Amino acid sequence: MWMTWKCAVVNIPFGGAKGGVTVNPKKLSIDENERLTRRYTSEISIILGHDRDIPAPDVYTTPQHMAWIMDTFSMTQGYSTMGVVTGKPIPLGGSAGRNDATAEGCFVAIEEAARRMRMPLKGRTAAVQGYGNAGAAVARFLDEAGVRVVGLSDSQGGLYDKKGLRLDLVNAAKEKKGTVAAGAGQKISNAELREPAVGTLVPAAPGG
Repeated sequence: MWMTWKCAVVNIPFGGAKGGVTVNPKKLSIDENERLTRRYTSEISIILGHDRDIPAPDVYTTPQHMAWIMDTFSMTQGYSTMGVVTGKPIPLGGSAGRNDATAEGCFVAIEEAARRMRMPLKGRTAAVQGYGNAGAAVARFLDEAGVRVVGLSDSQGGLYDKKGLRLDLVNAAKEKKGTVAAGAGQKISNAELREPAVGTLVPAAPGG
């Protein structure tokens, strides 16, 4: 429902829906991921189309998943249907900047709120709950704007440092260990992330 509203209020004709498969994607091989995605696309192909409903990447899906969806749907149509999905790899008609688009929109909203409240962002503090594609990019935009990102968390825990976290080190730890909690800093829980007084709190984790 929320996606339907989001598309409608800004007049983007993507249809608007959410769907998925109940599975632990971290335990799937690339081949299993591809077979699951293609089968799922086949099952919902009756409601897809550039003029009906256009899926987009979300939690645990990537441009590669979108490429599989486009290819599978195209096979049912008998010709390439580039417009059936967004978030595709750039060589397949994807948009430059798509990966950061959600985070950039969030950052623009933060900038505007700070401007209206007459609170310059530079030198303020921020915490980001959820360090996936959107959360990590928002943290980067805040850091580049001179905001001290003091808290970060993902589903496995979080980090806090009142002096500001080194995002390059956090990213390296996340890449190696699969969680920001493996990085350098005070270990905290998701609940504790919301306790310190910070200038900006970004809830970038899945709903609930």
